[in-house]
Formats: sequence, structure tokens, C-alpha cells
Amino acid sequence: MRRMVLTVLAGCSAVMLAGTAAYALQAGGVEIGDLETGSVVGQPFKELTVDMEVYATEVGNLKVLYPPTSILDLKVRPGTPVVIKVTNKSAVDRGFLMTADGNAAAPTVLRAQVILKPGETKYVGVPLSDLLYATTGNTLVYQDHLNPKDPGGKLYMIK
Repeated sequence: MRRMVLTVLAGCSAVMLAGTAAYALQAGGVEIGDLETGSVVGQPFKELTVDMEVYATEVGNLKVLYPPTSILDLKVRPGTPVVIKVTNKSAVDRGFLMTADGNAAAPTVLRAQVILKPGETKYVGVPLSDLLYATTGNTLVYQDHLNPKDPGGKLYMIK
């Protein structure tokens, strides 16, 4: 009996440790990858529509993410995941961090973070249920976490 309890506890610990490294939220969480091999909740990125494109670029001495504002109407879309294409058009590594504006430190908040090499493109896939239920409010902010003082942007969601 004691051995069974220890085995169950060890299994629970393994599950808890495995969950801390992932971006797990309600429906599987944020997935980051490339177009050919990436997927979110079992759907390949290449089979999904890109809902938003963000470019890391430079304007003078500022490192910016363009566009500074995007709007995503979630009322008129099917239940497919949201896909965001992020491209680094700078000559240096750039970061992309997208999270809910109000409570970025909460363990269940939606959070996507990636570092892009010069010329690199990554895709961020988010299950629709995570956008609808895991975010408090209607705004996600994105910024270059490697250059946090430079301008980022906001994604406004119509729910």
C-alpha cells in the first residue's frame, strides 16, 4: 500500500514538473514554431490562416514592432486557432513577447515569448478558447523583451 501511494505521488510530481515548462492554459496553450513543422492543438500552421503579422524593424535608433495596433474580431471567425506571424527585419536578434496587459505575472495568463535571429520568421499559434477565456479583458500587449524601452504594440480583440 505504501509503495502504491509513493508511486502515485511520484507520478503526480512528474506531471506537475512537466506542466511548468509548457505554455499550458485551458486548451493546450501557446505554440511557437515555423510554418512547415509548427502546429497548435493538433492543427498545422500551414493549414491555418495567418490572422496577424508583426515585423520587428528599426526606425532611426528605435527598435519597433510594427504595426503598433492590431484588431482581431473573434465574433466572426470559426473556432480555429489564431495564428500570428512574427518576422525580424533587423540586423540583430529581436524578441517578441505577447501577454495580457493587466496581469502578466499570473500563472494562467496567456504568454508567448520568442527570440528571432535576423531575417527569421516564427509563427505563434493560440487556441481560440485561450484568447476568449484565459485573457482578462480585450487587450494583449506585445513588445520586444530584448529592448523593453522601445515601442511595442497592442492587439485589441472584439469578443
